[in-house]
Amino acid sequence: MPEKGNISINAKNIMPVIKKWLYSDRDIFVRELVSNCCDAVSKMKRLVSIGEAENTEEYRVDVLINRQEGTLTFRDNGLGMTADEVKKYIAQVAFSGAEDFLSKYKNEKDDAGGIIGHFGLGFYSAFMVAKKVVIDTLSYQKDAQAARWISEDGMEYEMEPSDRATRGTTITLYLNDEDKEFLEMWKLTEVLEKYCGFMPVPVFVQDVTPVEKKEPAEGEEKPEEEDKPAEPRQINDVSPLWLKKPSEVTDEEYKAFYHKVFHDYDEPLFWIHLNAEYPFNLKGILYFPRLKNEFTANEGVIKLYNNQVFVADNIKEVIPEFLMLLKGAIDCPDLPLNVSRSFLQNDGYVKKMAAYITRKVADRLVSEFNNHREDYQKYWDDIHPFVKYGCIKDEKFYDRVKNALLFKTTAGDYLTLEEYRNANCEEGKDPVVYYTSDEKRQAQMIEMYTAQNKGVVVLNTLIDANFISFLEFTERESKLTFKRVDAAAEDLTETGETSEDDRKTLETLFREASGDDNLEVQLKAFKSDEMISMITVDEQNRRFTEMSRQWGRDLNLPEKRTLVLNDRHPIVQWLKHAPEGDTRKAVCAQVVDLAEMARQPLVAERMVEFLRRSNQLLSLVVR
Repeated sequence: MPEKGNISINAKNIMPVIKKWLYSDRDIFVRELVSNCCDAVSKMKRLVSIGEAENTEEYRVDVLINRQEGTLTFRDNGLGMTADEVKKYIAQVAFSGAEDFLSKYKNEKDDAGGIIGHFGLGFYSAFMVAKKVVIDTLSYQKDAQAARWISEDGMEYEMEPSDRATRGTTITLYLNDEDKEFLEMWKLTEVLEKYCGFMPVPVFVQDVTPVEKKEPAEGEEKPEEEDKPAEPRQINDVSPLWLKKPSEVTDEEYKAFYHKVFHDYDEPLFWIHLNAEYPFNLKGILYFPRLKNEFTANEGVIKLYNNQVFVADNIKEVIPEFLMLLKGAIDCPDLPLNVSRSFLQNDGYVKKMAAYITRKVADRLVSEFNNHREDYQKYWDDIHPFVKYGCIKDEKFYDRVKNALLFKTTAGDYLTLEEYRNANCEEGKDPVVYYTSDEKRQAQMIEMYTAQNKGVVVLNTLIDANFISFLEFTERESKLTFKRVDAAAEDLTETGETSEDDRKTLETLFREASGDDNLEVQLKAFKSDEMISMITVDEQNRRFTEMSRQWGRDLNLPEKRTLVLNDRHPIVQWLKHAPEGDTRKAVCAQVVDLAEMARQPLVAERMVEFLRRSNQLLSLVVR
């Protein structure tokens, strides 16, 4: 007679919670059961290594589909269990562990999202998808009796002797009708590759559904061999690249691993091989992908593993947020898994891991800059959003990489901040870095700066506005400032005698022509005679306005705009004394629009008016 029993007095209360808790990660049962199989094999290996057991088999784990029976089977040739061990580890220890787990974290806001791992529920995760579970096992111990354990709800079970003759454990899940998707080879393979792609024991998947025998049609010969089930296919790499020493891995192997794991067929720029054994055990590989300039649209994937078992992607509590723009795999065997994310945020051990990873990334960047600058400059356009973001998020990271920060100029040179200062800033004066956010739109003003041998750097990505504000604050002792080429005219003009009366006359004219009663007008002697005027906008005012728009808070603040007129230009001289009338007003409006177009496109109605006015002024030439 089979032995019957109850798993726990609280089972009826807890089993429904287990199913609900992990509902959003239903496929996690595959990881838990394969992990258990690998643990059983690892323990057997250990016993053999110390001489307490013998083994002549090749260790392996098999996952078998049988669509005809509606079963999914997990089989290992590890150390197996006796009947008493089944009752202890399945009916008592495992369930009490699940009870403790749920009791401790029942108040987490997110059912699945609040916990980093879920390891610990283990075997009982099978009941998320199974209406019946059968364990068939034989211990490695001499003269052990095989045992079979059967449960249909995870709360009551039957046990009986088994006729199993080989060491190990087989767990068979009779799947619920709504979970039969896991009997599809493509679906099961996808889940196995996700969670078990690097487990330390060979894991094979096979469809063992009996093949229907087809009787030959009349007149056809019977085939020599009936169709056979598909061969088992190994889905994992038991020795992932991160376990090897960097000196043992070729560049081609690093690239092949990148393509395989991340399905990114662009070449990675370069990579970092992490290998720490003290004060924590951490191994991994981080890749710098091509970021295509806009960091917000290029979040990477950093896969977190625990002893080669996949845990989750992009765990920000373990890996600094700015590193999420990279791609990589990190294996942390010492990382606590059945803990809340809030615990990880405040855990000193985890903080040390994050600091180590950050330091290694910074050191690699500096090494590339110092030893391979030419290649580093080629990478810069791809990696600079990531590096700048990292500097803003972590000042220690900035302190390590600041001498490797580059600024690309409109001439195509890549300069450090110190190199730019030496080439462009006068000794004894506060350093100013001139930059453009749009080389085409601001080309005229760029040309005026470069004509004065003033280098202009290109800062045209979303991160740049925040980055230069960060630099100005961090380097405030040196009084470093950044000015866009349309922010000021000091370096484009010379000291000259200008009449205040002329300035006031022109200010009245241009305020009327522009419709802006607050427009400030300056009269300067430009170093270049070609440009009639330019509009400058206060740097800090413009930055504040742009950043508020970027964050969806358009405060509609008025810009502090100044129209700077070239006192040397014939048109400006003419306007001082031109007779009043439509022509004078049209020329003023044209000068304002031309200056505005050097900064940004005219809006639709204003562009129509500009074109109409241009035609009118041109017609005056041929009269």
